[in-house]
Amino acid sequence: YERQPFPDNYVDQRFLEELRKNVHARRYRYWAVVFQSGAVVQQLCSVCVFVVTWWYMDAGMLSPQGLFGVALVSSLLGYVLFDAVDGGAGRRESGQTRWADLKSTLVFAAFTYGFSPVLKTLTESISTDTIYAMSVLMLLGHLIFFDYGANAAIVSSTLSLNMAIFASVCLASRLPRSLHAFVMVTFAMQIFALWPMLQKKLKAQTPRCYVGVTVLFALAALAGLATVSSVGAVLFASLLLAISCLCPYCLIRLQLLKDNIHGPWDEAEIKEDLSRFLM
Repeated sequence: YERQPFPDNYVDQRFLEELRKNVHARRYRYWAVVFQSGAVVQQLCSVCVFVVTWWYMDAGMLSPQGLFGVALVSSLLGYVLFDAVDGGAGRRESGQTRWADLKSTLVFAAFTYGFSPVLKTLTESISTDTIYAMSVLMLLGHLIFFDYGANAAIVSSTLSLNMAIFASVCLASRLPRSLHAFVMVTFAMQIFALWPMLQKKLKAQTPRCYVGVTVLFALAALAGLATVSSVGAVLFASLLLAISCLCPYCLIRLQLLKDNIHGPWDEAEIKEDLSRFLM
């Protein structure tokens, strides 16, 4: 506190010797970021395929029997592929048997079919515009809270799946018959619950196969949307390209501007175990 021969804000040349920049900054590679963006692309395509399928059923251009048959065959192929990717190692670790999977599937199908008349008449007192608005909000919430692999507080797989199923129930209630509602809800479970599980397994075990599946799925979604609206297909394609190509490029460029500094002025971190003082 004594008077010194230099001003109060004076620092000597040794002050910046311990300056460190971007100590904890993560360096990204462009193609690695593009690969990781595939999860977002796949989920957007899943929502697109679901909405296009509902539109075809609502317009009477797709029968519930046809959709149920295609979904059943696709589920069986995906089930076989799920075990073939890792040779059944994941199933052996979890202890889940095929008989248990079959029982769960039959119970779900039986309950959904039994309650399909209730699902069909559940929202009769609600206007169609309100149903569409709720469905859009629920699908947006599904995309926001979906687990894309990031460790963040906003991620909630349960909430994301529940919002998607709620949207499917709302849209299914506007279809002509109870059978349509049953098939639509079943298809929603397949594309929003089972399909992401297969995606994660492919991404972890066979990255090249995952990239191929992502590209084919995106092309299928664009082709289906093009039959409904060509303008919508162009806008959706632009969105997918922006997410998978433009956004990774912007992230890489912005990383060059990061300038986090660390030095002796940082807050002190107590790394010693102080639990003995609390006893």
